[in-house]
Amino acid sequence: MTSPDHTHLLTISDLSDRTGVPPATLRSWELRYGFPRPARLPGGHRRYTEQDVAAVLEVLRHRTAGLALGAAVRRVGTDGPPSLALRSRSVYAELRRRHPELIPQRLSKATLVALSHAIEDECCARAEEPVLFGGFQRAMFLEQARARWTELARTARAAVVFAALAEPSLSRPGALTEVALPREAPLNREWLLVCDADDLPACMAAVERPGQDTTRDAQRRFDVVWTVDAQAVRHAGRVATALADEYRPDWRASRLPLLADEPPPASADLHRASQLLNRMMGYLDASH
Repeated sequence: MTSPDHTHLLTISDLSDRTGVPPATLRSWELRYGFPRPARLPGGHRRYTEQDVAAVLEVLRHRTAGLALGAAVRRVGTDGPPSLALRSRSVYAELRRRHPELIPQRLSKATLVALSHAIEDECCARAEEPVLFGGFQRAMFLEQARARWTELARTARAAVVFAALAEPSLSRPGALTEVALPREAPLNREWLLVCDADDLPACMAAVERPGQDTTRDAQRRFDVVWTVDAQAVRHAGRVATALADEYRPDWRASRLPLLADEPPPASADLHRASQLLNRMMGYLDASH
């Protein structure tokens, strides 16, 4: 958006009060459609103008007239470029962009298997109705993990897996939802695990290093970020949801209420503990 008059900026709560659209819904529209597009203060807080109020009200008018949300946004003419989540089409890239405090590490596949299994085991044992996303790159890697993820899906609110599949299976309640990745999708290079639950948020996103065609599978190297910060995990889940919507639009019958909420920020103690565990993983990986 253009530079606004900073003396008349509105918070997202102000915009919600003026339009009747809940803040969580406004954030969801921004992620999926790039609308409305707020200015950002140095601390990352959203700010809006009177033009944004008018645009949101116009979208609501078109919705009342029967237009779908995407069509209403386009009709208003302020949808702008695609949201960053769909422009990059990468959970790893979005985590790095929105959460610069997450320091990437270069780890082997063997270490990532251990980290993934630890998150999956905790999720299966403790998480209450989590929203799960997994990125497996190739179909063969999904098949190797299918038994574990079938068990995870039994108690999940949703369990979605991305892979380069020839034909995804039909969606069924309580089963895995498979999303086939097109050849050009950046997720084909990503190893992804998101467990978004109020009692156990955790996620990991890794990008395979290029030029490893002759490297043994277990020794392949990835640039990795992981976190148990509820806000970062929620953001990863929203990006994964937007990508699933793009690659398989019919994958869900309704929205995921959990992803609409904004969890509290992580404590300084949690950040310190994560930094320590990062260092430990680096030493363990180097000892393989």
